[in-house]
Amino acid sequence: MLTSPVQFLRTPEAIRERAENIFRAERAHFDVRLEALPAVVEKVREVTRAAYPDGNIPIHGRFRHFGEARLAFLDETLSGIDAGAGARWRYLEPGTGEEPSRSEGLAVASFHMFMAGAFSDEGGAQANAAGLQSIDETALANGFQVETDNPLVGLEGRAELLRALGRALEAKPELFGEAGRPHLFDSVEADARALLDAVLSGLGSIWPSRLSLDGENLGDVWRHPLAGGDGPSAGLVPFHKLSQWLTYSLVEPFERGGRKVANVDSLTGLAEYRNGGLFVDLGVVVPKHDAVTREPHTPDSEIVVEWRALTISLLDRVAKALKMPIARLLEGGTWQAGRIAARERRDDGSPPIRIESDGTVF
Repeated sequence: MLTSPVQFLRTPEAIRERAENIFRAERAHFDVRLEALPAVVEKVREVTRAAYPDGNIPIHGRFRHFGEARLAFLDETLSGIDAGAGARWRYLEPGTGEEPSRSEGLAVASFHMFMAGAFSDEGGAQANAAGLQSIDETALANGFQVETDNPLVGLEGRAELLRALGRALEAKPELFGEAGRPHLFDSVEADARALLDAVLSGLGSIWPSRLSLDGENLGDVWRHPLAGGDGPSAGLVPFHKLSQWLTYSLVEPFERGGRKVANVDSLTGLAEYRNGGLFVDLGVVVPKHDAVTREPHTPDSEIVVEWRALTISLLDRVAKALKMPIARLLEGGTWQAGRIAARERRDDGSPPIRIESDGTVF
């Protein structure tokens, strides 16, 4: 069956192919020192054994960020607004006094908004198109406890993403039902590739308009001169970080609901700053010039695209060395090792390369 350029760019094969093209090319911004890769492998092995001594490593996903007490409720529901929160933001959880930050804080804050009915015009623990489209920056700031001294990176972008999600649910009744409610469990084959395709085709319109092809918004796809390829997709590098993260996050609720998800290992690693930062901090990915670390970069910059592409290819190599499926490597794994490496080197735990984020990519 013929595949259109847009369909191709939505596949894990396209992500790996374009990333590997950059990995094997003579790059402008980063050297790769594979002699340092064994140190990364051992660090990931050490972190994984400490976190999961019995070797029972779950699939990487949003479920891990809710905590066990909340997981009891989330057997049937899932909520999360992901992308890096920034180094200063915290969420003071009502009733517990806990103050999670970053990914865990985002998960807990979104959990409480969900439970309070903030994502539905009918109230209750659900989300629907109308409720999501009513979310504005003020409502999200209140739900996430955002203040001048507690800033959340990309607040406006996150609010618009939720509104766009509501519009996407409404526009695809064949996937999400007439009420515009999450409906993938009933409408999609229990296959990771099918899930990713449903997420990208059904929710592709929610991402800010950047690059487009054949009239379709490409989402987390960027230009790089070393990407290679032929035809209309030449020079384009897909990552689909948040869409793949969402797909990974759907696997556990699908399986708790009795539907075993096939082909999870066909998905790729996630090209984000924890995984990518691990390779920089441990000396595998080495900047070729000072501008890489001296100044912040936007997601469309050649530096960031190159860094993310190297991250995809290197994650596959670490997975092969550890003989570990990529979904469990990320959880075990590289994401946590990247966080630890950042905290060991920088007081605020920030990544080694600064990114100007609007909350819709990372």
